Amino acid sequence: MKKTLLAAVLPAILWSHWAPLFAHHGTGIEYDAEHPVTLKGTVTEFVWANPHVQIYFDVKDAQGNLVHWASETLSPGKLARGGWTRDAIKAGDVITVSIDPSKKGTPVGFLRNVVLADGKILKANPLGPPPAQ
Repeated sequence: MKKTLLAAVLPAILWSHWAPLFAHHGTGIEYDAEHPVTLKGTVTEFVWANPHVQIYFDVKDAQGNLVHWASETLSPGKLARGGWTRDAIKAGDVITVSIDPSKKGTPVGFLRNVVLADGKILKANPLGPPPAQ
């Protein structure tokens, strides 16, 4: 009886412990790291929240049309260890961003770095090499 119960319960315990490691997505599936782009725009929203910090900003395209961009980066905890703060970027700030754009052609990307109006550079992965693709 004890062996049967252990045989039934043990896999569930092990799966619940290790499954989250396999659930997290990589940026290489969604974003084109081979063709980064640099954009200058005005921040509309800065979201300092888990699981990924988000920066929303407006950019004028070549025809002068306003394009609403979104970029994601690492978690607040990782960015904070690299010197970022929840007040580092505010709505209305003019920023220059380098991103890995969406492979689908949508105005979305994974952040490489941000250059603030005063020239300060905030690296999207301040603790090491670019995120694994």
